[in-house]
Amino acid sequence: MKIELSKKEFRRLLDMVYIGNWVLNSTRGADRFADYDEVESKLFALCRTMGMDTLVEKWEGQDVPSRAFSDGGIHEAIMDYEDTVFFEILAEELARRDMEYQPVSRENYEELVSRMDDYIAEFEANGTDNLVLSSEQ
Repeated sequence: MKIELSKKEFRRLLDMVYIGNWVLNSTRGADRFADYDEVESKLFALCRTMGMDTLVEKWEGQDVPSRAFSDGGIHEAIMDYEDTVFFEILAEELARRDMEYQPVSRENYEELVSRMDDYIAEFEANGTDNLVLSSEQ
């Protein structure tokens, strides 16, 4: 297979591959999906032929994203995504709890979305500062 990419497109592809592999493998410990690591390694090895040597380094014989790459802002993008997903999931779970975990239907969908929007607005304004957990039931 042959894919032609500009240098900028190749750099964007590196970001996407890194983010994808991070999502798949960052929480797996020793139980990583090695085939994804291998694809990432192959792509980062190409940095040397693209004049992007600073983005790749050898670690235990494998080509891996360099410290310069991983410290270059990619984790801020990942954290922004994780924060958004966290708050969206939390808003939905709280809204569903408020609605006593009724199955989502055409009849209650608007209510669910409205409650979620209220929680999202709260989180945007205050983060988790106003969340209170109670052991009382």
